[in-house]
Amino acid sequence: MKRLVYLALLLFPSALLAQTVNGVPLKNINVEYVQIVGTSKLLSNKLTIEIDFGQENSYWSQRDTQLRDANDKLLTFNSMIDALNFMTSHGYEFIQAYAFSVSSQNVYHYLLRKRRG
Repeated sequence: MKRLVYLALLLFPSALLAQTVNGVPLKNINVEYVQIVGTSKLLSNKLTIEIDFGQENSYWSQRDTQLRDANDKLLTFNSMIDALNFMTSHGYEFIQAYAFSVSSQNVYHYLLRKRRG
């Protein structure tokens, strides 16, 4: 039983740090500002969340900007606040937000700054 607990403790922190954007681990993104862009999904309460940190992206693939877990599966968020809470738990602080509509679909933008210290 002790071995199982130790194994879980060893594996749990690595799971928290395994999120990636464009193949780059979230903890290794070395920029001061990032932007969360949230777009409502068709026929769903969930949002598609993309992270823009100035990375080069492929025009044909939206995959480059979405958060993925260690198994390369897309992370899903219930709301922009859910995504904001996720990012603040990874060392970012909220700066500003704005939204606009594109083809009757809301697009949310949250600007974040990496906390210093």
